[in-house]
Amino acid sequence: MSIPPPSGPQQPQDPYQPPQPQGPYAPHPQGPPQGPFQGPPQGPYGGPPYPAWGQGYLPLNRPAPVNGVAIAALVLGVLCFLPAVGLILGIVALVQIRRRGERGMGMAIGGAVLSSLGLALWVVMLATGGASAVWEGFKEGAGAGNTSLSLAKGECFDVPGDTFHEDVYDVDKVPCSGEHDGEVFGTVPLSGSSYPGDDYVTDTAEGKCYTLQDGYAMDPWALTDKVDVYYLTPTRDSWSWGDREITCVFASTDERGTLTGSLRADETTLDADQLAFLKAMAAVDEVLYEEPEEYAEEDLEINQTWAGEAGDVTGEQAEVLRGHTWSADVRKPVADLVKDMEDAGEEWAKAADASDVDTFYEHYDNAYGYVDGDSTVTAREALGLATTPPTYDEDPESGAGSGDEGGLDV
Repeated sequence: MSIPPPSGPQQPQDPYQPPQPQGPYAPHPQGPPQGPFQGPPQGPYGGPPYPAWGQGYLPLNRPAPVNGVAIAALVLGVLCFLPAVGLILGIVALVQIRRRGERGMGMAIGGAVLSSLGLALWVVMLATGGASAVWEGFKEGAGAGNTSLSLAKGECFDVPGDTFHEDVYDVDKVPCSGEHDGEVFGTVPLSGSSYPGDDYVTDTAEGKCYTLQDGYAMDPWALTDKVDVYYLTPTRDSWSWGDREITCVFASTDERGTLTGSLRADETTLDADQLAFLKAMAAVDEVLYEEPEEYAEEDLEINQTWAGEAGDVTGEQAEVLRGHTWSADVRKPVADLVKDMEDAGEEWAKAADASDVDTFYEHYDNAYGYVDGDSTVTAREALGLATTPPTYDEDPESGAGSGDEGGLDV
């Protein structure tokens, strides 16, 4: 199928003449049409009366761009952040929009209005002192998040995990009167701009936490073998967030065990009689814990020196207890204990003066027979203190809370 050629002769265009219009309004090649239909009206030069669209125009114009300053003004106004800057940006945006013909006048006006309201609010807060209160609250909140889980001395908590023997990232504070996973008995602040290293943090925790334990739980008999010392320490990552504190806690030695009731026994929870008794017993225990590692067979002299110190302290604390004014219910039990302590002091003195190893051990055993004996239990019962003597580990380094096992990263 072929397309017929257009009617009329095809005249080549003269390169020096303007192009002849083509289409329905082009002049007829044989002159103006004849007949009743004369065709469209002719212009003064034989063409149509109105010019056609030139090819230099697009049928659809592109929209004007949105002013970027107006966007910034609106964002600052909504966030109420730097309200003065937001107000200035809104004014600048309005000027630019009028000059450049850009869009975004509504955003510029909205940002300026919101920033004006925020600026007025800040002025009111500064005049009434509200800004300082907000800033202090912000600092307190930020500081609370910069410590090991924001736990304070005397607080009890649960850990979200199944056991306490794993890394801890969050805790739930709970009352100490009920069951709980851990109880905080002390905190140790750390200093420095750079992380001191895992070994340093662990050594510091072990050295400080066991000392703080004695001040928080002054009654060692209340700490059964089911309770041990642990510590929450900063990590390298948490140090960069501002974590600068070791948290010392009591927890169960059983991986899934819990504690019930507070273990706190210090000046805040003890009466005068209990406090006097425990301080005297702690002084005696302190010297007994310093017993030499060498047996008397290996070094009799050093053991004799220690026995003499034990006798002196035991006698001194017996006098302290004798001089205290006791309540009627505990006066007789404490008097019996004082008598046994004086006898123990005499045995320690004889051990210190022993001429040979056998004589030393004879008086050594007699002196230890009074330690945590029946008179001690009776006095404790009258004072309302724990009455079950603790079990002493032969190897202090083998405890559940020693070494790496007691340290938990946060």
